[in-house]
Amino acid sequence: MTTNADGPQPPVRRRTPAGAAVLREDVTEAIRAAVFEELAAVGYARMSIEGIARRAGVGKTAVYRRWRSKLHLVLDVVSALAVQGLPAPDTGSLESDLRLLYEVTSRALRHPVASQIIPDLQAEAARSPEIAEAMQKALRDGQEGVALKIVGAAQRRGEVRAGVDQELALDLISGPLYWRSVVIRSPRLPKGYLASLSTATAEALKAL
Repeated sequence: MTTNADGPQPPVRRRTPAGAAVLREDVTEAIRAAVFEELAAVGYARMSIEGIARRAGVGKTAVYRRWRSKLHLVLDVVSALAVQGLPAPDTGSLESDLRLLYEVTSRALRHPVASQIIPDLQAEAARSPEIAEAMQKALRDGQEGVALKIVGAAQRRGEVRAGVDQELALDLISGPLYWRSVVIRSPRLPKGYLASLSTATAEALKAL
């Protein structure tokens, strides 16, 4: 409290400048969720800030305060996938770790939203270097972190030799399931496929 000739004065309440207002996290998350839903519903080309805002239950201004354009919004959402990643299995054996990883990955890739979004973004990536870079980072970093932890654990157990080619190991672990689920978009996996893939991949890694 301050004083002057008129006596004690109450403290001055300083207003936070409008441009410095804190962005509500729940609104940000609602917008991110709306992006996935909008991508699945209409695709990237037809997606609009208006549609995203309407689906998130916010005004367009709330979106533009966070991202300059739909491209930057999608890049942010896709890049966030790399941060989230997948849980690294630790079951005590290479084959079991791979089986658990494949089960989780298969469910994620075959989710109705993901099965529509990923092919659409891949098509856009062929036309946009920025989307291509974000897609590569999201898909590669997410898989690489988990795959290398699995290989590292197998090396400590003596199942895989030290100094194995990590790039080749990543291809062996991630390639087959991604090819079947995303590239050729097989409607369903054959019975016992994940178990057979886990066994084959484990043997291939041990032979490197």
